[in-house]
This record gives sequence, structure tokens and C-alpha cells, in this order.
Amino acid sequence: MAQARHRSTGGRITQLVARLIAAAGLAVNAGIHAHLADQYDVVSASISEGDLFRLEAGLASLGVIVVLFWRHPIGDAYAWLVAAAGLFAVLLYRYDDIGAIGPLPDMYEPIWTTDKKISAISQAVTIVVMTFLLLTRRRRKPPRAS
Repeated sequence: MAQARHRSTGGRITQLVARLIAAAGLAVNAGIHAHLADQYDVVSASISEGDLFRLEAGLASLGVIVVLFWRHPIGDAYAWLVAAAGLFAVLLYRYDDIGAIGPLPDMYEPIWTTDKKISAISQAVTIVVMTFLLLTRRRRKPPRAS
């Protein structure tokens, strides 16, 4: 019984540490995008790249709250999706000049700035940690019939 309790406590600590790492990754991503948004307002179609940076910052900030306080598979999937979509976008626009798409501006930027590297790393770490949390989530056992 004590060994099972120890494994359960160790599992909770691992889950907590993973959530703190994921929240930190999302917070770094949010901070970088919020900080850089005004510099990208000039890249514009119907929507500016700065507006998209603000949206990313807001979505990542919400992800921090969800990961730390909701602890539900839907919230975990949301955080994973925010990080994955952000990483996809940074890699796409780093390596491919796809041009403007509808209201979105041409966001091609074929260089790795320090902020872009940090943001990409934080998103990748968040994806890995959120994948771990989603795959290791303990399911509640139904109550046993007497």
C-alpha cells in the first residue's frame, strides 16, 4: 500500500513539474510575441502580422492558465495545439515564401533571430511536455460494484 502511495505521489510531482515546464514554455512564447507585435504592424494585408502576434500572445497566455489551473484533457489539448500551430507557422514562414493568403499578409522571414529561436524552442518543449501529459493522463477508475 505504501509503495502504491509513493508511486502516486511521484506521479503527481512529475505531472506538476511537467505542467510548470509547459506553462513556462507558453509564457515565453506569449512574452516574445507580445513584445515583438508592434514591430510587425507594418507587415499587413487586411490583418497585420502584429495583430497575429498579439493573437498568438493571447492564446498562449490562456494556455498558461489552462495548463496550470484547469488540468483537463481538453485544456491540455488546447495548449498542445497552440504550441504546435505556433511552431508550424514559424517553421513554415522561415523556410517557405507562400505569399499572402486571403487576409493574412506575406510573413516570409528567412532568418533565425534570437527571439524566433527562443520562441520555436519554447513551443517545441511545450509540445513534448503536453504530449507526455496527454499520453500519461491517469483515468479515473469507475467505482467497484459491491
